[in-house]
Amino acid sequence: MEAIAKIPQEDGNLSQRIRDAVGQCSASDLEGLLDPLTSSEALRELLLLSPAERDIVLEIVPAGLAAGLVEEAPNEMAVELVERLDPERAAEILEQLDSDIQADVIGELNETDAEAILSEMDEEDAADVRLLSTYDDDTAGGLMMTEVFRFNDTQTVGNVLRNLASDDDDFERYRGQHPYVVDQDNRAVGVVSLRSLLTAKRSEKLTAIMVPPLTVPLDMRLEELEDVFSEHPFLGVPVVDVDGVLVGFVSRSAVAEAILKRSESESLKRQGVVGDELRSMPLMLRSRRRLAWLAANIVLNIIAASVISAYEETLAAVIALAIFLPMVSDMSGCSGNQAVGVTMRELSLGLVRPMDATRVWLKEISVGVINGIALGILISLVAWLWKGNPALGIVIGVALALNTMLAVSIGGVVPLLLKRLGQDPAAASGPLLTTITDMAGFFFVLSLATLLMPWLI
Repeated sequence: MEAIAKIPQEDGNLSQRIRDAVGQCSASDLEGLLDPLTSSEALRELLLLSPAERDIVLEIVPAGLAAGLVEEAPNEMAVELVERLDPERAAEILEQLDSDIQADVIGELNETDAEAILSEMDEEDAADVRLLSTYDDDTAGGLMMTEVFRFNDTQTVGNVLRNLASDDDDFERYRGQHPYVVDQDNRAVGVVSLRSLLTAKRSEKLTAIMVPPLTVPLDMRLEELEDVFSEHPFLGVPVVDVDGVLVGFVSRSAVAEAILKRSESESLKRQGVVGDELRSMPLMLRSRRRLAWLAANIVLNIIAASVISAYEETLAAVIALAIFLPMVSDMSGCSGNQAVGVTMRELSLGLVRPMDATRVWLKEISVGVINGIALGILISLVAWLWKGNPALGIVIGVALALNTMLAVSIGGVVPLLLKRLGQDPAAASGPLLTTITDMAGFFFVLSLATLLMPWLI
């Protein structure tokens, strides 16, 4: 128990020591406190500070340490950290990062702030960032880094080995890459394995030991990149333009991170969380984002509730219906969410497009009919045995069967229709599905009950 009790105290002491170092503007103390921490622990301590205190930390600690904090932060928070800094200091920090991360941060800044920082960066680095910012985030161009371990086809094994021995810092930026061979027009013509380098004679030309490289185009989508890395054990692949010119390198880890990020983003959107929300963000910003979602849901729920209001007399006469109303809407909603999940997965993989809505519906309604009938029979038996009224069982069973068919139809097709309309299917499909299945479920139960009222009372 003592060990457990000490943990918060130690955390508190560390946080206080960091605040004291910030108050004294002691760069050496801050470096000594933050540098031994893992990246996530150091970021956590940074976010416990006020915005003004964070600015001081990023201004005075070594640029490499500050860059590690920016890199660890979610994209939206990283942008906020950078845009509050003096452009010269922001440029100094960003230059410690790989070009793909630089582009992610710069691309989210407003044009004025972005240009102010780019003007302070090395001209070549700034040009790379501008180029990367033009590509979609979920393509090879948007995920690649421009730092490529390349050699000319006229060079020898000895040239590469001498480069490896003399440029340790540069080599660190090429982690995961084999040496790529380019011709005089900078077109990728080969790749050399490190084993071949170590076993070949130093005087041997790279062209003698290279093999044709596996390359990917700039516009290759994230789903296709995922397939490439599933089929090949490479840590990364070179990226080429339409002329075969080597322009960058996309790593396996960058693709995996992008896939995870998209999955997390879609999950959060379905729950009504917009953007990379963190509790260290401004209170009113977080409140405003959440209220936009919640207010819309109030309207949708009022629409669903209006159906119940229209059948108040039926509900009052057969109070047992109130027990089964949430069951019908919830079970149908679960079936619909399964359909939404499959459609979102197929959309992300590029297996379906909005034009495939009819085919998707036919596939879903087939499942919906089978599952709807099975679930309808099951719940009708439960209602009959529980309340001793077979007519009640028929009402609830038929309502659930019909609503399940409707729910899977909506869940399968609505994301495609939203995609065609240019709306975000991950954010909008859930509320629409919930509202329609609730409203339809209430309608099916109460309208059927009204028709069979003589047998229910």
